[in-house]
Amino acid sequence: METIGARLRLMRKQLNLTQEQLAQRLGIGKAALSMIETGKAGLSNRNKNILVQDFNANPEWIENGTGKMFNAEPNLTAYSHRTDKALPLQSVPLYSIEGTAGLVPLFANDANIEPINHIHIPNLPKCDGAIYVVGDSMYPLLKSGDIILYKQLNDVRDVFWGDMYLLSIDIDGEEYITVKYVQKSEQDGYIRLVSQNQHHADKEIEISRIRAIALIKASVRMHTIG
Repeated sequence: METIGARLRLMRKQLNLTQEQLAQRLGIGKAALSMIETGKAGLSNRNKNILVQDFNANPEWIENGTGKMFNAEPNLTAYSHRTDKALPLQSVPLYSIEGTAGLVPLFANDANIEPINHIHIPNLPKCDGAIYVVGDSMYPLLKSGDIILYKQLNDVRDVFWGDMYLLSIDIDGEEYITVKYVQKSEQDGYIRLVSQNQHHADKEIEISRIRAIALIKASVRMHTIG
């Protein structure tokens, strides 16, 4: 029996979009879309609404395969696509957030901050550093203890909507460090932070409260064999 994920993949093919392109339109990561298409994760109501509103998809067809795929001609508004030049090999410094007192001094290139190690990875876009993931907001894509490699941004306005970012947020004078998908908010002066873990609700955050931000370029998961 055809699943919602299989129908989503069929729709994507009909729209002539890559997984990365559709994922960006849905405000999720490519890996998350792949999990939906293969039935390993469900399609959220939010993403279903985006398909209906942005592409004129038929909600009944998405849900159970009845009727036409589209209620009207789908909207394929063009958008820019980021490309990165991969380096043959680079040595990425791995930092301990506890040892750097947060992202702000780390991103300020404090000469007194020493990495705890270096990660050597071939064929990866230029990265500024790496840290360990804490928490489960991006599970199962990322889990606590994974390593994320990042590229710093100077301005939050330079974000690519729907991509995954490492953020430092000021909450009542305390620094809150998190990894989230960043989506455009309907409120002026805000962005929406979205988790991979469905048990974590979306959050609207004032842009002025973001103290540091970096684009996630890659992740590394350590497997221990006993």
